[in-house]
Amino acid sequence: MEDYIKNPKAIEDKSFEIIQEIIDEINPEYKFKSESEEMIIKRAIHTTADFDYLDILKISDNAIETIVNALKNGACIYTDTTMALSGINKSILDNLGCEYKCLVSDQRTVRLAKELGVTRSMAAVELASREPNEKIFVFGNAPTALYKAIELNREGRLGADVIIGVPVGFVGAEDSKDCLMGEDIEYIVSQGRKGGSNLAAAIINAILYQYFR
Repeated sequence: MEDYIKNPKAIEDKSFEIIQEIIDEINPEYKFKSESEEMIIKRAIHTTADFDYLDILKISDNAIETIVNALKNGACIYTDTTMALSGINKSILDNLGCEYKCLVSDQRTVRLAKELGVTRSMAAVELASREPNEKIFVFGNAPTALYKAIELNREGRLGADVIIGVPVGFVGAEDSKDCLMGEDIEYIVSQGRKGGSNLAAAIINAILYQYFR
Protein backbone atom coordinates (compact mmCIF):
# COMPACT_ATOMS: atom_id res chain seq x y z
CA MET A 1 0.00 0.00 0.00
CA GLU A 2 1.29 3.46 -0.91
CA ASP A 3 2.02 5.94 1.83
CA TYR A 4 -0.81 8.39 2.46
CA ILE A 5 -1.51 11.46 4.59
CA LYS A 6 -2.88 10.54 8.01
CA ASN A 7 -2.91 13.84 9.89
CA PRO A 8 -6.40 15.45 9.73
CA LYS A 9 -5.09 19.02 9.53
CA ALA A 10 -2.62 18.06 6.80
CA ILE A 11 -5.40 16.36 4.83
CA GLU A 12 -7.55 19.48 5.05
CA ASP A 13 -4.70 21.81 4.12
CA LYS A 14 -3.84 19.65 1.10
CA SER A 15 -7.49 19.57 0.06
CA PHE A 16 -7.67 23.36 0.03
CA GLU A 17 -4.47 23.55 -1.97
CA ILE A 18 -5.96 21.21 -4.57
CA ILE A 19 -9.20 23.21 -4.63
CA GLN A 20 -7.30 26.41 -5.44
CA GLU A 21 -5.27 24.62 -8.12
CA ILE A 22 -8.47 23.39 -9.79
CA ILE A 23 -10.05 26.86 -9.60
CA ASP A 24 -6.96 28.28 -11.28
CA GLU A 25 -7.27 25.62 -13.97
CA ILE A 26 -10.99 25.81 -14.74
CA ASN A 27 -11.52 29.53 -14.19
CA PRO A 28 -8.21 31.44 -13.94
CA GLU A 29 -10.02 34.81 -13.94
CA TYR A 30 -12.21 33.93 -10.95
CA LYS A 31 -12.04 36.44 -8.10
CA PHE A 32 -13.58 36.08 -4.65
CA LYS A 33 -15.25 39.21 -3.30
CA SER A 34 -13.63 38.87 0.12
CA GLU A 35 -11.53 36.54 2.23
CA SER A 36 -14.63 35.53 4.18
CA GLU A 37 -16.54 34.64 1.02
CA GLU A 38 -13.52 32.71 -0.22
CA MET A 39 -13.43 30.58 2.93
CA ILE A 40 -17.17 29.83 2.74
CA ILE A 41 -17.15 28.88 -0.94
CA LYS A 42 -13.99 26.80 -0.65
CA ARG A 43 -15.37 24.93 2.35
CA ALA A 44 -18.57 24.31 0.41
CA ILE A 45 -16.46 22.79 -2.37
CA HIS A 46 -14.36 20.88 0.17
CA THR A 47 -17.53 19.34 1.63
CA THR A 48 -19.25 18.51 -1.66
CA ALA A 49 -16.40 18.21 -4.23
CA ASP A 50 -18.64 20.34 -6.44
CA PHE A 51 -17.09 23.38 -8.13
CA ASP A 52 -20.49 24.67 -9.23
CA TYR A 53 -20.57 26.45 -5.87
CA LEU A 54 -18.14 28.99 -7.30
CA ASP A 55 -21.10 30.34 -9.25
CA ILE A 56 -24.26 29.25 -7.44
CA LEU A 57 -23.44 30.11 -3.82
CA LYS A 58 -24.79 33.62 -3.32
CA ILE A 59 -24.01 35.70 -0.25
CA SER A 60 -25.84 38.98 0.43
CA ASP A 61 -23.75 42.05 1.18
CA ASN A 62 -24.02 41.95 4.98
CA ALA A 63 -24.79 38.27 5.58
CA ILE A 64 -21.41 37.26 7.00
CA GLU A 65 -21.15 40.30 9.26
CA THR A 66 -24.70 39.69 10.48
CA ILE A 67 -23.95 36.05 11.32
CA VAL A 68 -20.71 36.97 13.11
CA ASN A 69 -22.42 39.64 15.19
CA ALA A 70 -25.29 37.31 16.06
CA LEU A 71 -22.85 34.64 17.21
CA LYS A 72 -20.99 37.20 19.32
CA ASN A 73 -24.34 38.04 20.92
CA GLY A 74 -25.00 34.40 21.82
CA ALA A 75 -27.59 33.70 19.13
CA CYS A 76 -29.23 30.29 18.85
CA ILE A 77 -28.77 28.30 15.64
CA TYR A 78 -31.87 26.47 14.46
CA THR A 79 -31.44 23.77 11.80
CA ASP A 80 -34.06 21.91 9.81
CA THR A 81 -32.38 18.51 10.21
CA THR A 82 -30.42 16.67 12.87
CA MET A 83 -27.85 15.93 10.16
CA ALA A 84 -27.10 19.62 9.69
CA LEU A 85 -26.95 20.08 13.45
CA SER A 86 -24.59 17.15 13.89
CA GLY A 87 -22.15 18.60 11.36
CA ILE A 88 -21.75 21.97 13.07
CA ASN A 89 -18.76 22.54 15.36
CA LYS A 90 -20.41 22.69 18.77
CA SER A 91 -17.29 23.24 20.86
CA ILE A 92 -16.84 26.68 19.29
CA LEU A 93 -20.52 27.48 19.81
CA ASP A 94 -20.27 26.37 23.43
CA ASN A 95 -17.32 28.70 23.95
CA LEU A 96 -19.37 31.53 22.48
CA GLY A 97 -22.33 30.75 24.72
CA CYS A 98 -24.51 29.97 21.71
CA GLU A 99 -27.27 27.38 21.73
CA TYR A 100 -28.07 25.08 18.81
CA LYS A 101 -31.29 23.21 18.18
CA CYS A 102 -33.26 21.10 15.74
CA LEU A 103 -36.91 21.15 16.77
CA VAL A 104 -38.26 18.86 14.05
CA SER A 105 -38.66 15.88 16.39
CA ASP A 106 -39.79 17.93 19.39
CA GLN A 107 -43.19 16.77 20.62
CA ARG A 108 -44.43 20.35 20.55
CA THR A 109 -43.55 20.43 16.86
CA VAL A 110 -45.39 17.19 16.18
CA ARG A 111 -48.53 18.50 17.91
CA LEU A 112 -48.39 21.89 16.19
CA ALA A 113 -47.89 20.33 12.75
CA LYS A 114 -51.00 18.20 13.24
CA GLU A 115 -52.96 21.15 14.58
CA LEU A 116 -52.05 23.43 11.66
CA GLY A 117 -51.95 20.74 8.96
CA VAL A 118 -48.41 21.65 7.92
CA THR A 119 -45.05 19.89 7.73
CA ARG A 120 -43.05 19.38 10.91
CA SER A 121 -40.32 21.50 9.37
CA MET A 122 -42.74 24.42 9.10
CA ALA A 123 -44.04 23.88 12.63
CA ALA A 124 -40.45 23.82 13.93
CA VAL A 125 -39.79 27.24 12.43
CA GLU A 126 -42.99 28.57 13.95
CA LEU A 127 -41.96 27.28 17.39
CA ALA A 128 -38.45 28.67 17.03
CA SER A 129 -39.83 32.09 16.15
CA ARG A 130 -41.69 32.16 19.48
CA GLU A 131 -38.53 31.66 21.54
CA PRO A 132 -37.16 34.91 23.03
CA ASN A 133 -33.63 34.87 21.61
CA GLU A 134 -31.61 36.09 18.68
CA LYS A 135 -31.68 33.46 15.95
CA ILE A 136 -29.81 32.15 12.94
CA PHE A 137 -31.82 29.79 10.74
CA VAL A 138 -29.92 27.15 8.79
CA PHE A 139 -31.91 25.17 6.20
CA GLY A 140 -30.32 22.42 4.13
CA ASN A 141 -33.19 20.07 3.44
CA ALA A 142 -36.72 21.49 3.76
CA PRO A 143 -38.00 24.12 1.32
CA THR A 144 -41.22 24.32 3.35
CA ALA A 145 -39.17 25.46 6.35
CA LEU A 146 -37.55 28.16 4.24
CA TYR A 147 -40.90 29.31 2.91
CA LYS A 148 -42.24 29.47 6.49
CA ALA A 149 -39.26 31.54 7.61
CA ILE A 150 -39.84 33.95 4.72
CA GLU A 151 -43.51 34.23 5.70
CA LEU A 152 -42.65 34.95 9.34
CA ASN A 153 -40.02 37.48 8.33
CA ARG A 154 -42.60 39.35 6.26
CA GLU A 155 -44.84 39.40 9.34
CA GLY A 156 -42.01 40.66 11.54
CA ARG A 157 -42.13 37.52 13.70
CA LEU A 158 -39.03 35.57 12.65
CA GLY A 159 -36.60 36.97 15.22
CA ALA A 160 -33.65 36.65 12.86
CA ASP A 161 -31.76 39.00 10.56
CA VAL A 162 -30.17 36.31 8.40
CA ILE A 163 -31.09 32.95 6.85
CA ILE A 164 -28.79 30.30 5.44
CA GLY A 165 -31.07 28.74 2.83
CA VAL A 166 -29.52 25.86 0.93
CA PRO A 167 -32.23 23.17 0.71
CA VAL A 168 -31.60 20.44 -1.84
CA GLY A 169 -34.21 18.84 -4.05
CA PHE A 170 -36.72 19.10 -6.85
CA VAL A 171 -39.94 20.34 -5.23
CA GLY A 172 -39.70 23.89 -3.97
CA ALA A 173 -35.96 23.97 -3.40
CA GLU A 174 -35.01 26.22 -6.30
CA ASP A 175 -38.08 28.45 -6.01
CA SER A 176 -37.81 28.93 -2.24
CA LYS A 177 -34.20 30.07 -2.57
CA ASP A 178 -35.04 32.45 -5.40
CA CYS A 179 -37.79 33.85 -3.17
CA LEU A 180 -35.39 34.34 -0.27
CA MET A 181 -33.01 36.36 -2.44
CA GLY A 182 -35.80 38.86 -3.08
CA GLU A 183 -36.66 39.36 0.59
CA ASP A 184 -35.63 42.07 3.01
CA ILE A 185 -33.24 39.87 5.00
CA GLU A 186 -29.59 38.87 4.72
CA TYR A 187 -28.98 35.45 3.18
CA ILE A 188 -26.61 32.78 2.00
CA VAL A 189 -28.20 30.76 -0.79
CA SER A 190 -27.27 27.97 -3.19
CA GLN A 191 -29.11 28.76 -6.39
CA GLY A 192 -30.85 25.93 -8.19
CA ARG A 193 -31.49 22.40 -6.95
CA LYS A 194 -28.18 21.78 -5.23
CA GLY A 195 -27.60 22.12 -1.51
CA GLY A 196 -28.03 19.85 1.49
CA SER A 197 -27.53 19.49 5.21
CA ASN A 198 -23.81 18.90 4.80
CA LEU A 199 -23.49 22.16 2.87
CA ALA A 200 -25.53 24.04 5.48
CA ALA A 201 -23.22 22.83 8.25
CA ALA A 202 -20.12 23.63 6.17
CA ILE A 203 -21.20 27.24 5.70
CA ILE A 204 -21.63 27.79 9.44
CA ASN A 205 -18.35 26.02 10.15
CA ALA A 206 -16.49 28.17 7.65
CA ILE A 207 -17.58 31.26 9.56
CA LEU A 208 -16.84 29.70 12.94
CA TYR A 209 -13.33 28.64 11.87
CA GLN A 210 -12.44 31.99 10.32
CA TYR A 211 -13.70 34.24 13.10
CA PHE A 212 -13.75 32.21 16.30
CA ARG A 213 -11.20 29.40 16.19
